Amino acid sequence: MIKAWAVAFLVAFSPVAAQAQQTAAELFARLGAGRPPAASPVATVSAWQRYAVPAVVADGRPRIAIVIDDVGVNVPISRRAVELPGPLTISLMTYAANLGQLAEAARGAGHELLLHVPMEPEAGDVDPGPNVLLADAPREELQQRIRWALERVPGVVGINNHMGSRFTANRAAMDTLMAELGRRGLLFLDSMTTGRSVGKAASKAAGVPYLARDVFLDNEPDVAAVRARLRELEAVARKDGSAIAIAHPKAGTVQALQEWLPTMEERGLVLVPLTALVVKPAAIAVRTQ
Repeated sequence: MIKAWAVAFLVAFSPVAAQAQQTAAELFARLGAGRPPAASPVATVSAWQRYAVPAVVADGRPRIAIVIDDVGVNVPISRRAVELPGPLTISLMTYAANLGQLAEAARGAGHELLLHVPMEPEAGDVDPGPNVLLADAPREELQQRIRWALERVPGVVGINNHMGSRFTANRAAMDTLMAELGRRGLLFLDSMTTGRSVGKAASKAAGVPYLARDVFLDNEPDVAAVRARLRELEAVARKDGSAIAIAHPKAGTVQALQEWLPTMEERGLVLVPLTALVVKPAAIAVRTQ
């Protein structure tokens, strides 16, 4: 009787793969074994899952994720933001010079990490910073800038846009970005700097997890204004079951959050890392970084 290992030998060393597969199937059929068993697909864990911070069980309570942008530009206030109780999601500015130390401090404090990537705004007189992603850049140049940004800090779960009202409205440019995010297993948080963003459609087409900002906490950075935006954030979370806020390392913001974060439990709210709000598919088989 021909053993299964002999069939495998024939398949492995046949000069024509298709003919080898047919031969193997015929041999198994003649031996009464039917078709050879199909190999089970091996699910891999994406970067956004691998580096996700565990979330507490919400038990039906509204969930809130707070993202702190621009971390690293102003180091002293960035350090104060990193010291806030978490889990927060810390978005490190790609062109900051001290990202390694801040990333280590943020991880040590139990926070999740994003990269804050400069993208082209509509206003031509606004400087978004070096290595900005330009909507009309040649594809190869755009890919180089994207890869430079994504390789600034390891261990991030994804990115969100710094400015980007022009870039995020350009489908071709966003498709190039999403292809790279998908290849690396990263998520995209849309800062929603424009109502014309195609981030959701481009993310879906590329299989990239997508989230969108609900409330900016500190367009007006004084403490009273941030408190008002926190009340707005609570209302959104209670209505929708979850909400995402974006804030920045500013003195008024840090003070308001220092006051508000310890009161979340008594308010019936749960603070979660951003990844806890990703809608996970039933079966995940994505690329590793």
